[in-house]
Amino acid sequence: MLSLCYKLYLDASKGFEHYPDYITNVVANQTEHLLNTVGYVAKVVPHPDEPSMKLLVNGKYLARVIEGCNSVSVIILFISFVIAFSGKLKTTIFFSLIGGVVLYIANLFRIVILSIGLYHYPWRSEVLHTVIFPAIIYGMVFLLWMLWVNKFSNISKNNG
Repeated sequence: MLSLCYKLYLDASKGFEHYPDYITNVVANQTEHLLNTVGYVAKVVPHPDEPSMKLLVNGKYLARVIEGCNSVSVIILFISFVIAFSGKLKTTIFFSLIGGVVLYIANLFRIVILSIGLYHYPWRSEVLHTVIFPAIIYGMVFLLWMLWVNKFSNISKNNG
C-alpha cells in the first residue's frame, strides 16, 4: 500500500516546480547545504538529460541525486516490516515515525560522506557507491528491525 502511494506520488510529481520530485529535490538541496557547512563549495542543479539533480563540489561534477537516493523506498521497506510485526498501535506508529526520521537523516549523512569520498577518492567510486554506503543504510534498517522485534513487537512479548 505504501509503495503504491509512493508510485502515485512520483507519477503526480512529473512536470511540477521541484525537479525531479519534491522529496528528491529537498534531499539534494539538504546535501548541498551540509556539504557547504563542512567546508566544501557544493551546488546542485537539475540534470538537463534525466530526472535527477547534478551534485557539483568545488565545481567538479561528482554525482547524480536520483529518486532512489531520497531514502523513501528504504523507509517504506522499514515501516512495512514494523507493521508486519506490529506491537501496540501507538508504539508501532511512534517507532515507524522515529525510525523513518533516523533513516532519512542517516541517508543525508550517507550522501554527504559518499560525496566527500567521491571527491577525494574518485577511483573508489564503485566500492563506495555499491558496497560500503548501501551497507550503512541497510545495516541501520536491520538494527532498527532487530530493536523493534526484540523490544516492541508482539513477537517479543509472545516469546518473553
